[in-house]
Amino acid sequence: MTLQVKIDAETCTGCEACVSVCPFNALEVREGQAAVNDQCTLCGACAEECPVGAIFVPALEKGEIPENFSGVMVFAEQRLGKIAEVTYELLHKGRELADTLKVSLAAALLGKGVTSFAGGLIEYGADRVYVVDHPSLEGFTDDLYGECLTRIIRTYRPEIVLAGATSIGRSFIPKVATQIGTGLTADCTDLAIDAETRLLLQTRPAFGGNIMATIICPQKRPQMATVRHKVMKKGASQPGRSGEITPVEINWAELTPKTRLLEIVEEITEKVRLSEADVIVAGGRGLQEEKNFALIRELAGLLDAAVGASRGAVDAGWISYAHQVGQTGKTVAPKLYIAIGVSGAVQHLVGMQSADTIVAINTDPHAPIFDVASYGIVGDLFEIVPEMIRQLKARMQ
Repeated sequence: MTLQVKIDAETCTGCEACVSVCPFNALEVREGQAAVNDQCTLCGACAEECPVGAIFVPALEKGEIPENFSGVMVFAEQRLGKIAEVTYELLHKGRELADTLKVSLAAALLGKGVTSFAGGLIEYGADRVYVVDHPSLEGFTDDLYGECLTRIIRTYRPEIVLAGATSIGRSFIPKVATQIGTGLTADCTDLAIDAETRLLLQTRPAFGGNIMATIICPQKRPQMATVRHKVMKKGASQPGRSGEITPVEINWAELTPKTRLLEIVEEITEKVRLSEADVIVAGGRGLQEEKNFALIRELAGLLDAAVGASRGAVDAGWISYAHQVGQTGKTVAPKLYIAIGVSGAVQHLVGMQSADTIVAINTDPHAPIFDVASYGIVGDLFEIVPEMIRQLKARMQ
């Protein structure tokens, strides 16, 4: 039987307090009475807000956690014969989660001619590596990779599976979660373990980045999450570290892929290497107009830095999307990030707060960017930045 919110018609006054507080637009007032539609998620916000106690939200029954699931597994993404950097970041975080749970850390490695990479994954923290090395996996297709990873998960039954929120991860990890029948949290920016329940706490931006939501998956296993590149630190390699390498046999005759990779064409257009930059100078709406980005570019040139931008500056048409830093742009973790005229909306912060040192320049002393800044300068950027440029030029003479 489908669980539904119940509204006591005799008690309800039609005050609309529940309508304004519902985050899913699941409530409305009809003929003086509150009514719920199929957008309801049973979150309970309406019942807490109702001043007359006319709303009753049924409790979701907690199912038993499936048995015989243990360990943390990382999908070791590789592309064109190179392990993706996000894999090493996930191995470092996965090692931390596995140690907290007192379980093993595994990696799943798929591709053609990839067995030689397995030792490196062990050096970065994996206890064992499951390898599917076959010519059919030379180029990525979501159906073949999805089938292989699904079979690995069903065979070895990890309680947590992590993957990068890359173009590859976003393409096929949802397929894997659907085939297994479990939940998936996408674009996570933090992961932790609840000590009492052993649940994976998966944090990601929600409601357009206006809040940070922590999501759990209490009833299904494995708990699955994709994580953005550069939001977690890469660990140090431990040469000589020992572990197990397990080849996984797949009956390829059973697989009938619906797609076939014909050719990989590299992008010809200009690429802004924000993700690899050690220093980034970013401009925001505080620059007031497009021509003032010349200040950002001049300062970046003196520092041998990449040029970044907030979403507001990109939406205003002052600079191309390739420079955007944030939830809907690039995630970066440079040694130095200089934010000029950037207010620091949550959407922007999740893309750059992993920088080693953050310098913020803004006229508003209460701007959110100062909450994450290592050094904050409150003042007029049109006075401060030219002076920075003059000082740098003087030092170079």
